[in-house]
Amino acid sequence: MAARTGTTPRRAVGAAGVTFREHLLAAVDGHRGSDAADRLCAACVMLFDIDAAAISLVFDGAATGTLGSSGSDARSFDELQFTLGEGPCLESVAQCSPVIVTDLADPAEQRWPVYGRAMLDLRIRGVYAMPVVVAGEYVGALDLFRALPGQLSGEQLAGAISAAELAGIPVLDLLDADMNAAVNDPDSSAWSEMNALTRAEVSQATGMLVAQLGIDPAEALLRLRAHAYAVGRPATDVARDILERRLRLP
Repeated sequence: MAARTGTTPRRAVGAAGVTFREHLLAAVDGHRGSDAADRLCAACVMLFDIDAAAISLVFDGAATGTLGSSGSDARSFDELQFTLGEGPCLESVAQCSPVIVTDLADPAEQRWPVYGRAMLDLRIRGVYAMPVVVAGEYVGALDLFRALPGQLSGEQLAGAISAAELAGIPVLDLLDADMNAAVNDPDSSAWSEMNALTRAEVSQATGMLVAQLGIDPAEALLRLRAHAYAVGRPATDVARDILERRLRLP
């Protein structure tokens, strides 16, 4: 994992998260879509004394894509949630509330037995997830990762919640073709259009496995994820190998 690039002293960002929000707004000003999402995540790293940040998209109870990240490490941490089917973004969306784990190494912390161990292997001990809400729908989470254990300060937590609110804007950019319908109607086809923009390779590879192995889609996806975990690779990379016929699962 790359070394922390720097933090902003607390006195420089003010109190109660107000100035944090101003910094976050300045970071994304004039940017749209995934570019704005990446810049928002990078700003979180600078402001909140963390090592990585990512914005996860969640559709139908599964982590389906990474909208933005502070770098390759953050993207890998988010991808791992999809591969393993557990992690802070999924729990945050399922509970419709922030999820804060101050130390994954705590013996009493058992909520993600596989993901937690994998993150410890990657030298991450603190994880914090804030739900992203668009038009009343919980569509993902802002995930913050830190190598050192510990609580976020009250100011940092308020700032992270503001960042998650701002993350809804690049999500709406993905829905540009049907934005009005998405805002006014949660059942709009725009939600499925957003899903189509996420891990499409995995969906295509799952379909190929269904045809090759004569199994149902749920089992095909499970086998793809299991293989990815076993070989230590992102599920999307394994999916590309299947699609390009470089890999055939037994």
